[in-house]
Amino acid sequence: MKFLNKQVIFGLVIICVNIFSAIFAPIIATHPVDDMDFLNIFAKPNEGGHILGTDDYGRDIFSRLVYGSRVSLMVGIVAVSIGALIGTFLGVISGYFGGFVDALIMRFVDALLSFPYVLLAIAMMAVLGAGLFNAMLAIGIVMVPSFARVMRSAVMNIKNEEFVLAARSMGASDLWIIFQHILPNITPVLIVYASLNFAGAVISEATLSFLGLGIQPPTPSWGSMLSEAKNYLQTAPHMAIFPGLAILITCLGFNILGDGLRDLLDPRLKK
Repeated sequence: MKFLNKQVIFGLVIICVNIFSAIFAPIIATHPVDDMDFLNIFAKPNEGGHILGTDDYGRDIFSRLVYGSRVSLMVGIVAVSIGALIGTFLGVISGYFGGFVDALIMRFVDALLSFPYVLLAIAMMAVLGAGLFNAMLAIGIVMVPSFARVMRSAVMNIKNEEFVLAARSMGASDLWIIFQHILPNITPVLIVYASLNFAGAVISEATLSFLGLGIQPPTPSWGSMLSEAKNYLQTAPHMAIFPGLAILITCLGFNILGDGLRDLLDPRLKK
């Protein structure tokens, strides 16, 4: 248990650093995010007063990374919230009532799951258009099928428990059972799965921005920074290394947190 607590704390530290950077970006950033230092284009780390160097326009990479954390966290929070809310609603209705309702919802979910995750997000962005709001909406909708599947499975495991059957035998309504017995018992599963999907949302946003379908310039985004750096991998590799590390560390933090929460909240794993 102590190890698991350390695991959760380690993930929380990484996430809190990202949140702190996003909130206090104007204070932490060493340069204006769009300020161009033409005398120090492609500056290496610690050259010309730039901690992590500059890009092809002479913009400070550290400052753009700090501001880019705002975009990644915002997309993660909004997209996961959309996927969790809609997916949980569909999963609870499908798993609790079963029958025709279950078959109808699950066939809709299966249709969405038949498309590759990233491809479906790209297709939705092509229809909705590029931009921050559309990126959050597209990623959130793409997450709905997986949330629905997981929540349906959790509900089906709980709805036949003795306390649910007792409430039903006492004349409790379906709505009462869902809100008083089903939802409280699937909340740990929802929390763990949401934390794990946050990393997926960050990667999806970076992918869309890399392809030019997500956050549009001049707003800094880790994915767009990687897209700009791909033409300078040999001459200025630091342009790609630092945004890539930011994505890697952020996703690692949420995955570690999700694994730790799963071990803490799942009673089957407690000894």
